[in-house]
Amino acid sequence: MEMMADDYDTRGILRPLVFRLHENAPAIVREVLLERGWTEFDKKERDDADWNLYWRNSPFRMTDHHSVKPWQRLNHYPEAVRITRKDYLARHLKRMKGAYGSALYEFSPVAFIMPNDYVKFVAEYSKERQSVGRRPSYWICKPVDLSRGRGILIFQDIKDLVYDCAVVVQKYISNPLLISGYKMDLRLYVCVTSFCPLTIYAYEEGLVRFATEKFDLSSLDNVYAHLTNTSINKYGVSYKKYKEGIGCGCKWTFSKFRSYLRIFGVDDMLLWQKINNIVILTLLAVTPLPVASNCFELFGFDILIDDKFKPWLLEVNYNPALCLDCSIDDTVKRKLLHDVVELLNYKQIDTFRQNQMAGIKAGRRRVPWSRAGKSATGEIPGLFTCQKVAKCPSASSVQPAMQATRGSIHKVATLTSKTARAHPKKTLTSQLRERMNVPKIPSQAKAEAEIKQLSEAGRSPHKSAQLNHWLPTPDFCNYELTTCPYFLSDKDQRPFPRVGGFVLIFPFNEAALQASRDGTDVKSIIKEINKLVSKQLPSKQQNGKKRVGYLTSAI
Repeated sequence: MEMMADDYDTRGILRPLVFRLHENAPAIVREVLLERGWTEFDKKERDDADWNLYWRNSPFRMTDHHSVKPWQRLNHYPEAVRITRKDYLARHLKRMKGAYGSALYEFSPVAFIMPNDYVKFVAEYSKERQSVGRRPSYWICKPVDLSRGRGILIFQDIKDLVYDCAVVVQKYISNPLLISGYKMDLRLYVCVTSFCPLTIYAYEEGLVRFATEKFDLSSLDNVYAHLTNTSINKYGVSYKKYKEGIGCGCKWTFSKFRSYLRIFGVDDMLLWQKINNIVILTLLAVTPLPVASNCFELFGFDILIDDKFKPWLLEVNYNPALCLDCSIDDTVKRKLLHDVVELLNYKQIDTFRQNQMAGIKAGRRRVPWSRAGKSATGEIPGLFTCQKVAKCPSASSVQPAMQATRGSIHKVATLTSKTARAHPKKTLTSQLRERMNVPKIPSQAKAEAEIKQLSEAGRSPHKSAQLNHWLPTPDFCNYELTTCPYFLSDKDQRPFPRVGGFVLIFPFNEAALQASRDGTDVKSIIKEINKLVSKQLPSKQQNGKKRVGYLTSAI
């Protein structure tokens, strides 16, 4: 393999990346990209194809997907709405439950899609009413294509069920986990960088959203007690007031929530493993989507936790809100968007873009690519891939040393260093950041030596690593990230185990990786998930049961 020396001319590196925003795109997207040294697309000054990222709230046309260039990225996959419309999601989960059993897919309450399922709903409703000694269920009715809590109705008597559009009716989870009497749910950010092969990243930080009035089943029409949407609660009289145990506003970060759980000895790692399983199983339900290159999708998964610490999927959001209603929003969402850009790996596609836009001359001097070892590859920025090694620490095991010894390790990659601050510092060299920060993971011996040296000096590894890097990386990621030639076969490529705050949750082992290639083998993946779930259950579950009663009574 040969590479062209002129490809890395300094003038090319200094050229900023270009973004396009459709009308109504979130303002914070523009802010973040400008912070990173990007420039906004101007059709009067640029060629139509001279842009790198196109961000819009609505779906792209198929013609946009067909005409996308190798150096460009679109922020939506075609037909991603398959899981973001409530009726579509309900149908897909019902199909998966029928095909693979209810044991795995019991994380979503049974749904009735109205008006088609009205007779089935009445039969289920009547059956429960006639059951001796059984308390009548509560139900929730949601319009299939509305968001932000609009049009939601909670009822117990079927006489109160009124709707004028397509809706989904589900059992209302009437025993949610309460903190100081307030209902809460989780907004988890998930980025899918590919549906074929399926590649899923979960974001470690997220939002805990509270209702602003105490939970009360005797007042089902009180939206401030039963709905956690910020778009609703920010207009409530209690929003700005200090609420005991919650504070002002209606949001926490995941970090604060995890710390809160740990005070009571709750195994938050087990909880998040269950949530990750929900994400994987939900996305498997719509895999594969139509073939489309150079796309990614940022989903917002809404998860409710009940008083037995079982997580439930409420819905999946197509365009998770990126507005900044409070300082917590700014902290979480700004860093989230910076890490999304890191995940897209613009260091590689910008090189390709500039070569294509400028034209590569046949007479350029060529530099032979050496396969001898790292010394031959470390000097030339290129595509990130994986070089299998016999023994290599996972990203999580070397993270503390990498963070703590930033000065001693030359240009630690944004995979790790960006986690220490909310967003990259503005400097004159910000335009270089997208291509110059090549990840380098130290060897096992070097990492252990650095940690030992810090300990002897009376200093601990970076504290934020212990708090922020809590999601485990997949077991099969026992390889070293290096620079590599421009083109490798798909069989040699593996996804990064961690990029900023994003952690790879699928594929989670070698078998899942192989089953997701050349067409997704859902049946084989389900078998691997069953094995994974069986490992998560034994002793940890028993330990968790002992603590649930204590936690719920305390809060």
